[in-house]
Amino acid sequence: QVDVTAMARLFGYVDVTDSGFITAVLSIAFNPLFWNVVARWEHKTRALSRVFGSPHAACYCLGAVILMLNCVRSHCFTEAMKNQPKLEGLDCHWAYYSGLAILAVGTLFVISSFLALGFTGTFLGDYFGILMEAKVTSFPFNVLDNPMYWGSTAVYLGWSLMHASPAGLLLTAVVAISYTIAMLYEG
Repeated sequence: QVDVTAMARLFGYVDVTDSGFITAVLSIAFNPLFWNVVARWEHKTRALSRVFGSPHAACYCLGAVILMLNCVRSHCFTEAMKNQPKLEGLDCHWAYYSGLAILAVGTLFVISSFLALGFTGTFLGDYFGILMEAKVTSFPFNVLDNPMYWGSTAVYLGWSLMHASPAGLLLTAVVAISYTIAMLYEG
C-alpha cells in the first residue's frame, strides 16, 4: 500500500491549471521531443546537412536552436515557480543550501559532460554522421549513464529547493519523466 499524503499535500500547493505552469510543462516535454524528431529526420534524410552545406554547420545550428529552447524552458520553469506559493517547510536555510549543493553537482555533471563530448557530441552530431573516435568513458560517464540528463534534472531540483517551490518540485518530476522517455527513445 502506497502512502500518497505527501503527494496530495504537494498538489495542494500547486495550481496545475495556471497558464504559466502549463506552459512550463509543455516546454519541458517539447524540448527532447523536438531534438529527437529533428535528429532522426536528419539521420534519414540529411536534409539539414544539405540546407546548411555541411553536417557540421547543420549540427551547430541545431545545437544553437536547442540551447535557445533550453533557455525558454528554464525561463518558463522559473516563472511558473514564481507564480505559485512556497512551501513553508522548505523556506529555510538548510533547504536553500541543500538545493544549492544539488544545483552545483548537477551543473558539474552538465559542464563535464559537455567538455567530454564537445559541441557536436553533445548536440546529436552522430545523427549528422559526425562520430567520435571512441566511446567516452571518462568522468562523468564513469559515474553514471546519461550525466547530461541527470545533471540537468538535478539543476532543476536544486533550483526548486532553493525557491521552496512545490510547483518546481512537480516540474522537476516532469523533467525527469521527459528525460527518461528520451533515454528510452534514444537507446
